Amino acid sequence: MNDQNLKLCESDYRFMTVIWENEPIQSGKLVELCNEKLGWKKPTTYTTLKKMSEKGFAQNVDTIVTSLIPKEKVQVFASEHFVNHTFDGSLPKFLVAFFGGKRISESEAEELKKLI
Repeated sequence: MNDQNLKLCESDYRFMTVIWENEPIQSGKLVELCNEKLGWKKPTTYTTLKKMSEKGFAQNVDTIVTSLIPKEKVQVFASEHFVNHTFDGSLPKFLVAFFGGKRISESEAEELKKLI
C-alpha cells in the first residue's frame, strides 16, 4: 500500500481505532464494541470490516480481526496531509494557529525542544 492510500474518513478511522485498541479481536466481539462505542448495527460493522480489508487496513482470518497498518502510520500521514494542505507545509504556521496565543507550560516547551 502506498502512502496516498492511508487516508481514512472519520467513521473508518473510528472503526479502525476500535480494532487498534482491542486487537486481536474476535469478529463477534468487534460487532459488540462497535455497537457500544459507535452505535453501529452488525451489518454496518461487517460492511466496514470488508471495506477496510479490501483497502488493506485490516484482516479477518478465522473470525479473528487484526490491523495490517499501524495507527501511528495513519496518524503521521493525516498530520502531514493536514499541515501541507492547510498551512502550505509550514509547521511554524500550524503551531502558531494551534496555540492561538495560548501559553504553554515550561515542561511542554522543553518537550517540544526535545522533539525539535
